[in-house]
Amino acid sequence: MCRRLYDYVVGGLWAQWSPEQISNRIRLDYPDDQKMRMSHETIYDAFYLDAKGRLKDLDLQLSTGRKKRRHRGCCRSGQSTDRFVDAMTMIDDRPHDVEERLVPGHWEGDLILGKNNQSAVVTLVERVSRFVVLGHLPSNHTLAEVTRVLKDIVGRIDQSMWSSITWDQGSEMAVHKRFSMTTNVLVYFCYPASPWEWGTNENTNGRLRRNLPKS
Repeated sequence: MCRRLYDYVVGGLWAQWSPEQISNRIRLDYPDDQKMRMSHETIYDAFYLDAKGRLKDLDLQLSTGRKKRRHRGCCRSGQSTDRFVDAMTMIDDRPHDVEERLVPGHWEGDLILGKNNQSAVVTLVERVSRFVVLGHLPSNHTLAEVTRVLKDIVGRIDQSMWSSITWDQGSEMAVHKRFSMTTNVLVYFCYPASPWEWGTNENTNGRLRRNLPKS
């Protein structure tokens, strides 16, 4: 097992993902990298001591309550990437109250893609209440269409419940500052290939995928 794969699996376990969710997500994040593959059975064998779910390698780390390691090597706040017009504010800059889920109004968002990556569903999960909102993208998930649906969702829920959204670095958020200016909702970004950093939404998406038709 390479170190990169090990770190990915450990990060997923930190976020309390199931081995099945971790195994499926690796394929989505690394579709062309055959080294980044691990079945859920192998995850159970490698990291779990017995059927009761006791962890082998993570026992000490989880019991100490230490924070997950942050990625400091790239994409610092205020920088942009080739895909992004606007500079990003990274997840590290979320206030303590947001990070610890002490105040409502802060959401995690993502897309669930349909058949042939054409249709999609916007998923938003409020971090304190775990309240879920979905937005349908029947024909495409372009920047303009995702922004339109997000604005519609924000407009349908009381403004007091909208302070920020944490998103991945998908190109659909390339002009996120325009969205923030229109809605007064800040956007924070996770680091590449670190889906555990918005684990509440990822866990929700894992459950939704079982029920949403792939079409």
